[in-house]
Amino acid sequence: MGNTFFRISIITAFLLCNFADAQLFRTKDRMDNLEDFDDQKMSYGFFLAANNFDYKLVLHPKFGMSQDGKKNLVQTKSAYSFGAGLIGKLRLNDNFDLRIEPGLQFVEREIYFDTQSNDFFAGGTPANQPFAPITLTDADKLRTVKSTYVDIPLLIEVHGDRWYNSRPYAAAGVNWMMNLQSNSKSEDDNQQGIFRTTASNFAWSAEIGMQFYFSRFKLTPGFRGTFMINNESVADNAQTPPYWSSAISGAKTRAFMFVLKFE
Repeated sequence: MGNTFFRISIITAFLLCNFADAQLFRTKDRMDNLEDFDDQKMSYGFFLAANNFDYKLVLHPKFGMSQDGKKNLVQTKSAYSFGAGLIGKLRLNDNFDLRIEPGLQFVEREIYFDTQSNDFFAGGTPANQPFAPITLTDADKLRTVKSTYVDIPLLIEVHGDRWYNSRPYAAAGVNWMMNLQSNSKSEDDNQQGIFRTTASNFAWSAEIGMQFYFSRFKLTPGFRGTFMINNESVADNAQTPPYWSSAISGAKTRAFMFVLKFE
């Protein structure tokens, strides 16, 4: 599935480049499109995104690893999703822009807990109270984590000079990401089937792509990586056995996006 996603992204970008080449570059006497567009102090638009979201897990050395330390007891499966949002651009000078691109990202990921071996610690350790072991069913081992992120990145964009009706760009900045499905205030936890995460999060992003100028709009295909800074995992309740969140020391979202911007 991962290879298919990136193949589609690469093929889409290739077709867009070929289309842009045919429309924008091959007529020698063609005038530049939207010549004064980038001289505006402010401009607006919208974007669509195809995303691949995953968790980068840091496992607890006792509850998240096998006793010999050779096997990870917790695995995560990435998910493919979509997003959309708005664009606001403030021109700083000929080569730099300040951009804010608030959007919604709809995500569903899976985490698999193969942690039945933590029964070994049922007698209690300095890291956990004694607990009564339970037999984990398939439903207990699999957690489907749904997230809806309100993603607000603030980016500094640097771009080269226009060549005919195109120019390359790169951007980087910071994100505030509010998870509307975090369940962070829920009194239930993994023992009741709920994997809780933090609601308010911070990340950093980097992006690269190409801007194409048409007669009526500017089209920007690009690739973006977004990486969470804070730990999103919320600990289970104290009386919950260490099969789930206790096995995870840190869970941080990492996302790769193919974005199409229209301005």
